[in-house]
Amino acid sequence: MAAKYPYGYSRYSVPFAIGPASTNRLLQKLPQVGDVVVFRLPRDPGENYIKRVIGLPGDHVQMIGGRLWINGKELALRADGQGKVESEDGMMSDSPRYIETLPNGKTHPIYKWTWTGPLDDTQEFIVPAGHLFMMGDNRDNSLDSRVAAENGGVGFVPAENLVGRAEFVVGSYDFLNAHAIWSWIAQFRLSRFFNGVS
Repeated sequence: MAAKYPYGYSRYSVPFAIGPASTNRLLQKLPQVGDVVVFRLPRDPGENYIKRVIGLPGDHVQMIGGRLWINGKELALRADGQGKVESEDGMMSDSPRYIETLPNGKTHPIYKWTWTGPLDDTQEFIVPAGHLFMMGDNRDNSLDSRVAAENGGVGFVPAENLVGRAEFVVGSYDFLNAHAIWSWIAQFRLSRFFNGVS
């Protein structure tokens, strides 16, 4: 479930994206860094994505040695044991978990296997006006704003593409592993039902 009122309204706030394209939202307010949001994928607006907002317009974002830098400052990071992460085939495994502190003081968990992966050293991204920079919390396995749209990633996300702020998970189903009809019921991930998003 996503709350639409925190950021105002655009054509993506209504079913089927009815309405004209616009760079401004009705009652527009930008998210805060650290908010988890639902948005329409810029290269395929028919697809919804959910990621964490890491950069606002004008922010400088970069990964150096697996660590996140925002506006020239390396973010604080502390170890926090292990956590469960899901791979593309739906398998769950334990991964090192860390707590990252954003410039506004908000903290959130991230998951890191390696510090030398393909997304651990990037160029410096400067977020354009009217856009946002998104990242996944599984830093080694997330096609997010670190990957350009032309390379299959998210790229910068126009504020217009925001659907809303993620509030809680109503339900979760593993479509990737729902092969045989008798296995369908087992693919409901009951532990995720009605969990809050932070």
